[in-house]
Amino acid sequence: MNIAAFLFSAAVIVHTPVNPTYTKPVNLGETKIKTTKPINLVDSFQEKKFVKVDHNEISYQDLRLHAANNCKHNKKPSMKIIDILIEVEKSFGPPPEMRGMILAAACMESGFRPSALGDRKFSKSKKTPMAVGILQLWPIYEKMFPGLNRKDPLAAAQGWMSHIARMIPKVKRQCRYKKDKKIWLAAWVTGIRYKKANGRCKERPTHYRLLKKWHRQIKKEKIDSLGCVEGDGCDC
Repeated sequence: MNIAAFLFSAAVIVHTPVNPTYTKPVNLGETKIKTTKPINLVDSFQEKKFVKVDHNEISYQDLRLHAANNCKHNKKPSMKIIDILIEVEKSFGPPPEMRGMILAAACMESGFRPSALGDRKFSKSKKTPMAVGILQLWPIYEKMFPGLNRKDPLAAAQGWMSHIARMIPKVKRQCRYKKDKKIWLAAWVTGIRYKKANGRCKERPTHYRLLKKWHRQIKKEKIDSLGCVEGDGCDC
């Protein structure tokens, strides 16, 4: 036996354990590993990086408070009546820019008083009130909506909003507007004024000034409450 063979045999003898014991190895091929679908954060962030909070959104709760506290024609209007007007308006779904239109009209026309009487000068006797109720509806509304009680806030509100909504198809034909805000604004002024041959596409109801004022005040209050200064990087 040469020296190399002798050394190899010796190494085998030294490293071979006496009475070895064995355990069953783990067969990774047969092991069932339970997995769950990972959250793909990359896709989630790419899909929508930020959730924008619109501080300019005007809610009916905001308008409710302004109607109650900022109507110069009545410092303490009935909250019940204000709520009735809001619910009626909401059922017609005007665009956000027109929210509160019926509140602004009721404030200016009657100070939210269902018993208000006006426009006597237009009657034959100059004494009979032509405009009646919270929205100062004329007798024509009783003809358009048989059975309508002009002194009933709910009936008056439904009649007023229904008449304006009925003007929308006419306004779309005459004015060719595409944006909901412009369509509703033109329908508003068309519905509350006398007929005009060429329509009233470029006109605005006087109530709209008050509505815009309320909207501006609400937006300012929202910005102030957030401590937001225009240009500092927040969504003002």
